[in-house]
Amino acid sequence: MGRRPHRPCRLRGRLTLAVVLRRLGQAFVTLAGAGVLVFGMLAVTPGDPARRVLEARGITEPSPPAIAAVREELRLDDPLVVRFARWAGGVLTGDLGISWRTGSPVIQEFVTRLPATLRLTGAALVLAVALALVLGAAAAAAPGRWPDVAARAVALVMLVVPSFVLGVVVLDVLVVRAGLGRVIADGTWATVFLPALTLALASAAGWSRVLRTSLLEARSAPYLQVSAARGASRRRRLRVHQLPNAAPPFLTMIGLGSAALIGGAPIVESVFTWPGIGRYTVEAINARDMPVVVGFTLVAVVVYVVMSLLVDLVCAAIDPRLRQRTSS
Repeated sequence: MGRRPHRPCRLRGRLTLAVVLRRLGQAFVTLAGAGVLVFGMLAVTPGDPARRVLEARGITEPSPPAIAAVREELRLDDPLVVRFARWAGGVLTGDLGISWRTGSPVIQEFVTRLPATLRLTGAALVLAVALALVLGAAAAAAPGRWPDVAARAVALVMLVVPSFVLGVVVLDVLVVRAGLGRVIADGTWATVFLPALTLALASAAGWSRVLRTSLLEARSAPYLQVSAARGASRRRRLRVHQLPNAAPPFLTMIGLGSAALIGGAPIVESVFTWPGIGRYTVEAINARDMPVVVGFTLVAVVVYVVMSLLVDLVCAAIDPRLRQRTSS
């Protein structure tokens, strides 16, 4: 009997499992560190938390007995380590605390407004990817010529103008003067385009620049010259060779930028009165409602870490070199 044939797929599977386990461990450590920093932000906030709770509830001059009652209710006199353990245990079970302003659980307030925020960020992600593909591909198709110059100029303008300025301009020019859209958005698909476009522009600009650079680097690769010598058309070389090899850095930017869309949502939601988590957080900042602010910060960090993990795994699956580098 001969030797059993070698099965490289099993080895590849073990390598993929090692990549997943290592990335999960890194994500867990990052989330643990972020949790410590977020709780530290809540703990070192100046002023008496009990007094801020009462002020957030509309009591401008709280009495000492009322302050003492709130401190006992929130168990603010416990040691810092005990408070952190209680807070971390609550976070692991989905408890982000109680809003000082409304008295409702923060997670409940977020869940109520989550569909509107997901609708906005999802539409913005689609628009940003589409714009980045158009601008990046147009620039890389004719480097140094007018399509490249025009695409880079448009991307530069989109990148340097702040989102709140874009939002105000869009409201004034398109909504108020041209009558396109509504001044007050209601969180539905019918009113999502303008705020989503405003939120997407900055991300699309950065992603298009990365895509252009990656496509130009892939364009000068030896295998592409071999493909051209064999008679492959420009469109086929772009689809079969350039785009797949330019995908990892582009996907990385999209993954990290998707999390950044959550961070940029408060400004856009406030400008367009979008009824999402971002606008609610801005109102909480104005009212010094720290549990809401800390909860939003923690949610944004979790989204960022999860998206980074997913992007790393997708890039490792696309590019075997990354998978081997991670598993070595």
